[in-house]
Amino acid sequence: MSAPAPAPVAPVAGAAPTPNAIMAIVGRVKEMSGAVLKQQKPWSEVLDRSALSKPANLTEAAGRIRKNAAYFRVNYLIVMITTCVVTFVMHPGSLFILALLLAGWVYVMFIRKEPLVIGGRTLSEREKFLGMSAVSFITIFFLTSVGTVFFSALSLSLAVIVAHGAFREPDNLFIDDNENQQSFLSILSGGSATVPAGLATV
Repeated sequence: MSAPAPAPVAPVAGAAPTPNAIMAIVGRVKEMSGAVLKQQKPWSEVLDRSALSKPANLTEAAGRIRKNAAYFRVNYLIVMITTCVVTFVMHPGSLFILALLLAGWVYVMFIRKEPLVIGGRTLSEREKFLGMSAVSFITIFFLTSVGTVFFSALSLSLAVIVAHGAFREPDNLFIDDNENQQSFLSILSGGSATVPAGLATV
């Protein structure tokens, strides 16, 4: 009598992503970043001093900010990111804490292959994500000054963007209706008309 065939081994739930999966994520991020950067306007337009003038009133200023935010949204995003990077470089302690948090995320979510067990209970991928999110939030906003540094950089960049948007005349900018209706956060998806075909399908 032949021995029964061994039962197939079920895949371990919550296994760490393979290196190929990690490389696929990195490639996807690079592709999306490239699609976003293609939408930036020439910096000569952003810094055109001949197009600067004082708005007549708050209504005109608000209208200018709305139009310029739609047209220069990628350039404004670059200004925000650059301001945050420079600010954190000037505060190495906060930068070190961010590096530690990033290393923790990479280890827990990608490098560690064994299941994470706390109190005799194996955590799922969702629970690990929520746990790391809670640790990061508490560390950034309650235990360290990272949150203060971040909001300082964000406030400074927003002040620069609002001032530029209010004083930059949008009359000589070619803004079509579709672009004017896109929100500032639409750059993350590359805009409805500029998303590459490779990003539309997963």
